[in-house]
Parts: sequence; C-alpha cells; structure tokens
Amino acid sequence: MHKVSIKPQWTISVSEGQNLSHRLLELLRDVQEHGSLSGSCKLTGGSYRHAWNLIRQGEAQLDMPLLKMERGKGSSLTPVAEKLVWAGHRISARLTPILEYLASELEGELAKVISAEKDTLKVHASHGFAVEKLIKTLVENGHKVERKYVGSQESVASLAEGHCELAGFHVPQGEFEQVAFAHYAKWLSPKTSRIIHVATRRLGLMVAAGNPLEIYSVTDLAKPGVRFINRQPSSGTFFLLECFLKKAKIDPARISGFNQSEFTHAAVAAYVASGMADAGLGVETPSRRFKLDFIPLATERYFLVCDQENLNTPHIQSVIQVLNEASFQNAVHELPGYSATKCGQVETLQQAFPKSFNSNKRK
Repeated sequence: MHKVSIKPQWTISVSEGQNLSHRLLELLRDVQEHGSLSGSCKLTGGSYRHAWNLIRQGEAQLDMPLLKMERGKGSSLTPVAEKLVWAGHRISARLTPILEYLASELEGELAKVISAEKDTLKVHASHGFAVEKLIKTLVENGHKVERKYVGSQESVASLAEGHCELAGFHVPQGEFEQVAFAHYAKWLSPKTSRIIHVATRRLGLMVAAGNPLEIYSVTDLAKPGVRFINRQPSSGTFFLLECFLKKAKIDPARISGFNQSEFTHAAVAAYVASGMADAGLGVETPSRRFKLDFIPLATERYFLVCDQENLNTPHIQSVIQVLNEASFQNAVHELPGYSATKCGQVETLQQAFPKSFNSNKRK
C-alpha cells in the first residue's frame, strides 16, 4: 500500500521577499507547549544555540521581539509570537481533516493504477477523537480507509445515497435524544440499518481559562460583548445548540458569531484559545488540549451505522474487531470527556433508540 501524507505548512513573507523560517514557527509552538526555550530544546533534542539564532533571525525580519526574558523564569512568548503560534494551531485544526481526506482519495487512485489492492472502506463521519483514533488504528493495521469528515447530517445522507459503507453521527442523551434521532431518521431504515457503538462523550462550552466573562450556559452567549464561534449548520453540534436555544427561547440572531463556523471541534477550540472568540460549543478533548475552561452541557453517544447486508463483510468486521479490542477501548477512555461505553456493540435502531420507537407506538 502506498501511503500519501499531506501536511499543512505556512509562512509569512516579510521585507525584501524573505520568508519566516518554517522551523521558527515550529520552535515558537514548542516554546508555548513546553514553557520555555530551554525546556523546548531539552524535550525535542534541539540545539539551544541554533534555536536562539532562529529567534534572533525572526526578530530581525519582523523588527519586533518574539521572546521575553524574565529573571528566574526563563523565556516566554511575546504577544506577536503568541499570535503566530495560534495562527498555526488554527490552520492545522481546520485543514488537517480536509487534507487527510484528500490523501486517502489519492491513495485510492494510486492503488487502482499501481496494484490490484482490495477495495477501500469508505467512511463518512462527523469529526470526533474516538473515530479519528479508530481510523488511524485501521490504517496502521494495513486496512485501506477513505475517510471524509462531514457533519452528522451529511454523513447519514451519504450512507443512504450509497456514497459510503460506514457513517458516523452522534445523538445527545436525555431530553433532546428523541428530537435528534428524528432529525436523522429519514436517512435510516429500521429494517436494514445497524448501529455500531463507538463511545460516549461530553459536550459543552469552551471558554478562556478562568472564564473571565462568566459564561456558564447558552443564555450567556447572548450577553453583550460575548463573541461566539459555531460549527457548520450540517453538524450535530449545531443542531444541538439550536435545541438548547429553542428551549431557552433565545433568538440565534442575538448571538454574535452564530453564523460564523468552523468544521471541527479542534478548530473551534483553537479559535477560542487564540482570542478570536470568547466561547464555542464542542467536545471536551480539544478544550483540555488548548488549556481552556470547559462547562459541560450534555453527554452524547457516537455511533457508526451501516447496512445489514454489509455487516459481515471483511471491512466492517475489521472495524468491529478494533472497537472490541481492550487497547482501543483504553485509548478512548484516556481521551478527556470520552468513555468507551458499549464500544463495539451492534444493535438495531430500535435497540439503540427504544424511547423513540416506543413513543411512535403510543401515537
């Protein structure tokens, strides 16, 4: 199998056509992560002298400092260096899922020309860290996977239209479960759709460390001066936010940034952490990664769904096998806010959503 890898890389053109070194941008990111230039060099194995030379070169090109030195505290990033680092985080969070899909498409095209490899498993899924781990494990095990991260609505619609074999979507537990299931039900079949459990995960508001604007619920998103960053309209997270707002009788037009969106939870977290928004709605994992405060609002179940006729194919069986492995389930448990509850179990729609079907019977 020929592996295609596409990584986002960016730079800034400064005076006289010179570009900031890509390594400089990586170095600034490492300083932010490890707390100091010396700490970064120790952990990455880089030369402290070479690192300082990169810093000085970048400061000369930008004509402004990138590091500030404090006696007894070592080095830390200046505001402009912080902006450069967060720009990199946002670029990576936004583009990586898109580039991974493009890479998997190219792998499939190359396989058709170069060799007679087995068919590729096509997965269209709402982005999440457990499903991301699943796909990575499948690829590491030698399986061909073409993955495309889309909203939950797009995902189940793709399966219904025959564009993929597996679709990933999520449904909140509790008061909004039935309305959420009904939102996706027209693309699912009680007779032929089979649900494969992946994980449960906490979803909530991501806000700056210390929560300086005291944002504790969706009603606070409508407060004057609060800037929000949303997910795309086809996402399950967007739909859940609409449910919360409808319950609280809040017009979305009152929320500054409601119509501005990102395509992954990580991109939302990076947007908030970079100071471009005060709050976003998403899963807990990227919130912890970017050192944001997290206010839980709901618990969701994340599923994969396939047609019954494909359930026993080698492709789907390999997915179920990975989901049932203890090593995979332990990795899911280690993700902040995630639990591998029922991971790998297969159910009918009625077994997975009994309240929705019992409600229909009463009607």
